[in-house]
Amino acid sequence: MSISISERAANRIHEIRREQNVSEKIPLRVAVVSGGCSGLTYNLEFDPEKEISESDKEFEDQGIKVVVDMRSFLYLAGTRLDYSDGLTGQGFHFQNPNATRSCSCGESFSL
Repeated sequence: MSISISERAANRIHEIRREQNVSEKIPLRVAVVSGGCSGLTYNLEFDPEKEISESDKEFEDQGIKVVVDMRSFLYLAGTRLDYSDGLTGQGFHFQNPNATRSCSCGESFSL
């Protein structure tokens, strides 16, 4: 199982790279951190200074290299990253099959 990226999310990630002048060689790091009203929240960042460790999982989808630490991967296996720019909420959205509950805003989840 891996983390997949929708075409809309990939287009937005490429757009952000251009806006922030971030090289395509720098991977997108996805992580799960403590926080939010449901206990866990998602974190996305381009982190050129963070080294990829042997325990990190690496994936590529839609031409985007994704790196996930092992602890976060246990929460994210099978997740799909999507992007919406509609009136009901602009931003990245995680379709996580492992989440048993999420808050009303969709920013945090629990297992």
